[in-house]
Amino acid sequence: MVESANQTVHEEAEQMAQTTADGVEGVQGLVGQHLGHSDWVTITQEQVNQFAEATGDHQWIHVDPERATNESPFGGPIAHGYLTLSLLPSLMPQIVEITGFRMGVNYGTEKVRFPSPVPVGARVRAGATLEAATPFEGGIQMNLAVTVETEGGSKPAMVATVVYRRYL
Repeated sequence: MVESANQTVHEEAEQMAQTTADGVEGVQGLVGQHLGHSDWVTITQEQVNQFAEATGDHQWIHVDPERATNESPFGGPIAHGYLTLSLLPSLMPQIVEITGFRMGVNYGTEKVRFPSPVPVGARVRAGATLEAATPFEGGIQMNLAVTVETEGGSKPAMVATVVYRRYL
């Protein structure tokens, strides 16, 4: 069952990166630039349920569509905030491709906020700006301002500063 919910994101996430950079100098040349947007992906109830299973977060606003429709202020079930954050590994490669390094890792986040909910059935996409590129012994650290927006939404669903490291 895990494959079908993830398949929705994977199938919709086939776009090539909008921005490419090679090596330390190429990354540093992108500082301050908006790197682009991912494709839109649909958030399904199946994804939300699977995320609840994986994390143990079975709060009814996520997993009980009937109750969420009748009792929540959101008018229906919503995705977990951390589910929205967890989409970044599939969305970021559509935005930026970095070459000239032997490997890259997710180094963490500086700040994450969820200003508005993501209703089940909504489409979301990510956009990113490279805020900083700091060389270190053996590579470069990249701080990116990432915004996930909901199609037609008035406020972002998520704003975060994510940190990646690329190793030479």
